[in-house]
Amino acid sequence: MKLKNIYKYIIMVKKFYVCSYGGSGSKMLCKALQKYGTTYHIHSRYPPDKLEYIGTENGGNAYSEWFNGITIPENKLSDYYVIYIYRNPSYALQQRTANPNHLKHIQAPNDSNLDNILNTGKDLVKIKEFYNNYTRVNQKRNYKICCVKYEDIFCKQDELSKLLGIGKLNLINTSNRKSHKQLDIIYSNLIKEMEDNEFIMIR
Repeated sequence: MKLKNIYKYIIMVKKFYVCSYGGSGSKMLCKALQKYGTTYHIHSRYPPDKLEYIGTENGGNAYSEWFNGITIPENKLSDYYVIYIYRNPSYALQQRTANPNHLKHIQAPNDSNLDNILNTGKDLVKIKEFYNNYTRVNQKRNYKICCVKYEDIFCKQDELSKLLGIGKLNLINTSNRKSHKQLDIIYSNLIKEMEDNEFIMIR
């Protein structure tokens, strides 16, 4: 096998799990990573202790964007890169919570739409829980989670490429969404925590 083909094979073995609660650039990142391996867009709220396949892979019976309960063998784990990309919820929630299907996909209560969040002033969609599930250290996990802050990804994307052992991502920020003043208040503590985070955290 020629050196070029070996290099291509090594790259394509990579499998990228891109996880998020939506509205955080996960589809954008999946698209950019496709030329470097196989990408999986994931909305599972609960990352497992032992890494699992997605959807119907290997005989699973789960929604296509959820972990399916079937554990990936230990000798295969080095092929997988689990990325959790998150964004200030004041931006992320504005469009996604208007879609009942999306609320189901991120395993949120049915009544956690934007209107109800604004009316109650509460985190009905449980974004804080979702965020904590991925960003808090869990010694029981047999894999690492690369937590990525959306707000920094466009100016620091080469750092992520280096960490993943891939070429350039060529990400361009085309979002013109504005923050929501009431959501800024509801999620003020979480927003402050996110702002204080490093661009990449390994958990």
